[in-house]
Amino acid sequence: MRFQDKVAIVTGAASGIGRASVLEFARGGARVVAADVNREGGEQTVAAVKTEGGEAIFIETDTSSYESVQSLVDQAVGQYGRLDIMFNNAGVGSPLHNVLDMPVDEYLKVVSINQHGVFYGIKAAGNAMKERGGVIINTASIYAYIADRGKIPYHASKGAVVSMTKAAALDLAKFNIRVVGIAPGLIDTGIVTRWKGDEALWNKIQRAQMRGKAGKPEEVAKVVAFLASEDASFLNGHIYCVDDGAAAFKR
Repeated sequence: MRFQDKVAIVTGAASGIGRASVLEFARGGARVVAADVNREGGEQTVAAVKTEGGEAIFIETDTSSYESVQSLVDQAVGQYGRLDIMFNNAGVGSPLHNVLDMPVDEYLKVVSINQHGVFYGIKAAGNAMKERGGVIINTASIYAYIADRGKIPYHASKGAVVSMTKAAALDLAKFNIRVVGIAPGLIDTGIVTRWKGDEALWNKIQRAQMRGKAGKPEEVAKVVAFLASEDASFLNGHIYCVDDGAAAFKR
């Protein structure tokens, strides 16, 4: 029970990596606050935790709004009296567009959630943790390091998460707050649903991975839990690729 007496917030908790991480923290004894704009999915996540005998609550949260994120942190601390772990995981993909044709509104939507939402989470959680310390984990992507066509808003937002993680770690070190991140590769979550509808395309995408398959949300969640644990107490300011080596080789 490595998270016994700890309180964790997970954004983007309605599905995928977020849901798997809520379950992983709860299995480790944490009291978990599952946050998402999707109430139905978030409540299903909480129900799954309770079925296993864990403790979790759901708070509807729009991570593109600072007021909403601050309210999330305030409610979590009000409910449990502390905050030890903040997993800024909420994110969205975007339709493919050449940069010359990219709708400005689409660019701003992706950046407001993927980039600004992480900043809001770092700021709100950091203020809640500064008296006793804690861990903040941010979800970036291997697309912070490698490029693909038609995804400039996603690249921009995830590249910013890498830089913000390093800068925040430096700012918050004096409060004994670690700030780290993950950079997932191809993970079988809702973001890839549009590709899975075409079996031939999905198989082609999987074959492009080092071992020819997509990762599972549960595999990422175990890395997140490790980074939040005392086993990772000397890890700070870095992003860890969880991609089966996808960012390490040229396709």
